Amino acid sequence: MKEAIPTDLYIPADWRDFWALTKPRVMSLVVFTALCGLLAAPNSIHPIIGFTAILCIALGAGASGALNQWYEADLDAKMKRTEKRPLPDGRMGKESALQFGLGLAAFSVLIMAVGVNYLSAALLAFSIFFYAVVYTVWLKRSTPQNIVIGGAAGAFPPLIGWAAVTGDVTVMPLLLFAIIFLWTPPHFWALALFMKSDYGNAGVPMLPVVAGRKSTRNQIFAYTFPMAGAAILPFFMGYAGLLYGVTAVMLNIAFIIMAAQVWRNDSEDIADMKPEKRLFAFSILYLFILFAVVAADNILGFEKVVYL
Repeated sequence: MKEAIPTDLYIPADWRDFWALTKPRVMSLVVFTALCGLLAAPNSIHPIIGFTAILCIALGAGASGALNQWYEADLDAKMKRTEKRPLPDGRMGKESALQFGLGLAAFSVLIMAVGVNYLSAALLAFSIFFYAVVYTVWLKRSTPQNIVIGGAAGAFPPLIGWAAVTGDVTVMPLLLFAIIFLWTPPHFWALALFMKSDYGNAGVPMLPVVAGRKSTRNQIFAYTFPMAGAAILPFFMGYAGLLYGVTAVMLNIAFIIMAAQVWRNDSEDIADMKPEKRLFAFSILYLFILFAVVAADNILGFEKVVYL
């Protein structure tokens, strides 16, 4: 465990440190779901405007990551998973991270407003605010439900991608939002189950730390069912075709089975948490496949039928 680096020192950083501030792995998921939301929209968009929209969403996600690391430098220094990030490792000063995050945020929203449309810019601005302020500053250290409410920040990208094309928000992008919102708790709590000691050492009230692993496993299993319902609804409501419907059903059956294995596991030993690690890994694949099929279903023109 590292001590936080004094924040009043100027510490030169190179481009790799600034890149690390953007949380590239998280950004890749944000960009992908935003692109799928854009491709699932019923209208067409000029390729240059579409590229601008995705670039702005990526920059906005990077801004959120930088502001998150600026504020949480003290927590990151206490966790093995994050102690090598630029700020706790002493490769960058906090002022540089703050200026970088604010600059990226302002630039991404401004370009989105000028180059795409005002609605998508407003949604992007709100998503950055929600992650950097509502989740990072307020929820993260104050409640074990932090990831439940804070999950909304990660659910905005497909909504923004859709709005970039259509200039509005209808039922389908709200369903895409709901899928990610309900997916976030079981996804993140699966990670938190085998990272419990890290969060406990940092004083972060994640659910396994506050309520224990049994309660967390129960909630993972419980959240899986509304998530599955939200994932299948686009097909039954006629917003997606058969390709999406079949894929969604199969993915959610697999997710429920894995969540049940986590629910039945009562071990406190990290070595015995293979079901949790499998669920965490599969949850990422689940979201990538589900959203890829959302886009492919619309591009390939599968017939849509209203069943509800």
